[in-house]
Amino acid sequence: MTQHDRHRSHGHEHGHGHGHGHHNDGDLADLLDLDAEVHGSYLGDLTEWLGRHTPDAPSTVVDVGAGTGTGSLALARQFPASEVIAIDRSPVMLDRVLAAARGQGVAERMRVVQADLDLGWPAAVGGVDLAWAASSLHEVADPDRVLREIHDALNPGGLLVVVEMDALPRFLPDDLGTGTPGLETRCHELLAEADWNAHPDWRPHLGRAGFEVAEQRSFAVDANPAPPRTGLYARAYFARIRAFLDGQLDADDLAALDHLLDDENPGSLLRRGDLTVRGSRTAWAARRP
Repeated sequence: MTQHDRHRSHGHEHGHGHGHGHHNDGDLADLLDLDAEVHGSYLGDLTEWLGRHTPDAPSTVVDVGAGTGTGSLALARQFPASEVIAIDRSPVMLDRVLAAARGQGVAERMRVVQADLDLGWPAAVGGVDLAWAASSLHEVADPDRVLREIHDALNPGGLLVVVEMDALPRFLPDDLGTGTPGLETRCHELLAEADWNAHPDWRPHLGRAGFEVAEQRSFAVDANPAPPRTGLYARAYFARIRAFLDGQLDADDLAALDHLLDDENPGSLLRRGDLTVRGSRTAWAARRP
């Protein structure tokens, strides 16, 4: 299994637009919307930061691998005079983008383009002032080629912002009241050994594609108390890692995971009042000279 295949299979379970198959796009779209609700607290700070790197209001903004449009809508809010183009290979995702744009009153400024970036950059998208690629570059087969194509689609002086999740999210207190404290940390250690959430440092890739990196910055995700549907999201997340860690965690830790995933249990993820949301994102701002 190549590094790219590992990314597709488990490195980023929320790949936006390229790592998912058409048969489960509806389920993935639901998960992406839930992910945005639970982890979206950093978006305001991030879009304000990129706005400082874009002193002139961009005419055309592109969301590369848009998923259900969380980034597209954040960009539309940050730049109220811009046209926003959402690119994704999935019509299911793009339908969600348009529905969300109508709900937020920005549909007249939102355009969607169905394209699989593994097959090439869409010819209809050019003259771009700002491109945004959040958790999507690691999903394509040849990110260096895609970066060159984004570079060519940007106007001179145009900006690309790449965003990645720094580490797997954390939800649990150290002591769950059952099992040995530190369960989440032990899970993360095993997942890290398997390259879950692996992604490159994009700085050298950006340089090879012709960009000049203006700034790299981290943004914290820290919600306490957690958003209302965090338990639902955490249940989906832990169910996925439970399947992967079967046979790797010891019996007591697997029993503790099963305790969390048993919806009828008073200590289950859906019933706990002590969940938090912790994590971070790294963003690279790079300009076409």
